[in-house]
Amino acid sequence: MTRVRLLHLSDLHLNATRELRYGVDADRALDLVLASCAKVQDVAAVVVTGDVADDGSVAAYERARDTLLDFTTRRGARLVFCVGNHDDRAAFARVFGTGHFDQSGEECGQPADLKDRAVAVSAVSGIRIISLDTLVPAKWYGRLGPAQLAWLEETLAGCRGDLTVLAFHHPPIDLAVEIQRRIGLVDRDELAATIRPDAVSAILCGHFHQQIGGTVNGVRTWVTPGVFTRIDHVTAGHGTERAFAGGSATLVDVSPTREPVFATIPAADPEAGRLAYEATASELEHYLETYGLAK
Repeated sequence: MTRVRLLHLSDLHLNATRELRYGVDADRALDLVLASCAKVQDVAAVVVTGDVADDGSVAAYERARDTLLDFTTRRGARLVFCVGNHDDRAAFARVFGTGHFDQSGEECGQPADLKDRAVAVSAVSGIRIISLDTLVPAKWYGRLGPAQLAWLEETLAGCRGDLTVLAFHHPPIDLAVEIQRRIGLVDRDELAATIRPDAVSAILCGHFHQQIGGTVNGVRTWVTPGVFTRIDHVTAGHGTERAFAGGSATLVDVSPTREPVFATIPAADPEAGRLAYEATASELEHYLETYGLAK
């Protein structure tokens, strides 16, 4: 095995009625991202790291499942879904089961024995994909928790020598921006103590809608831009947030002989770059106090 190719998507934010939010049609955004990825060759799996539904609705999950299974089964690829902070675990499980689907579209994940957590593992082309659950209901930040971390440590110990990719929603890295620090993964240090680069090839995350690369205890970590919108936490002014229309995916090449390689694939969207919304520092602070970690 010289290379395994994954397509990494996140933050689809579909809703039950296909209602536009910020003037953005989430279903159309997903279609355009997939169209841009259509000619990518040798994709072994598509991995979706959360916020599949904006409203946690069964209807949104069903459309996401049908659209993405059409894409993956035509290409003989696996499909993996993770939960995000906008997702509903019960509706997610009702439609996706473990969230892992094989090349023929059959649900195939091996679930973890963790109560009320959407955690599972499956393998494709010599790569083990582990989907983790960082959802804290009604909050923007994420947490793995001691039980899930213990399960992960035990699972990784049992698969030494295998290529393993971890997929979950809330990033354990950030750009030292306050909102990212406060709504990211709160037990990132505990995760770092659990993983090693000889056991994990890459970590794939979403949530920030902004491409960010880094490492966690030597493991290459990637935050992919959103499918629904692209967010800017850096250039608009301290404590503010801007979101733009135009989604992207990430192509991930994983190899046993070199570090993973990441490349973004933007959608050919005529609306790309249009300002969807801009939130002031005071507006964000209100949301953070309600849904995130207060100062």
